[in-house]
Amino acid sequence: MRSPYDIIKKRRLTEKTAMLSGLKSATSNKSVSRCENPKYVFEVHPDAKKPEIAEAIEAIYAEENIKVVKVNTLFVKPKRKNRRGKMNPGTVSGYKKAIVTFAVGNELD
Repeated sequence: MRSPYDIIKKRRLTEKTAMLSGLKSATSNKSVSRCENPKYVFEVHPDAKKPEIAEAIEAIYAEENIKVVKVNTLFVKPKRKNRRGKMNPGTVSGYKKAIVTFAVGNELD
């Protein structure tokens, strides 16, 4: 049995994830305004399953009374990066990320 902090490595904060978490308050068009549930992105352990991720999120944010509705996972593939002036290229390692949908009214700051 792994601890919740072994399953959830960190929260991913990028422009795309900020837009995803802000969909609940957007009113730009009809399809976007139907998204009432906030979504957040986390980097997770590669062997973690969806029910484990949901339980870990609820355990970590237990004092905020967070309820997870849905978890979507995907693997981000490693990418090759060229280093300037070096003969052999390097790689950026891949990782697994989870897009977690919270219940209506639940929110992280």
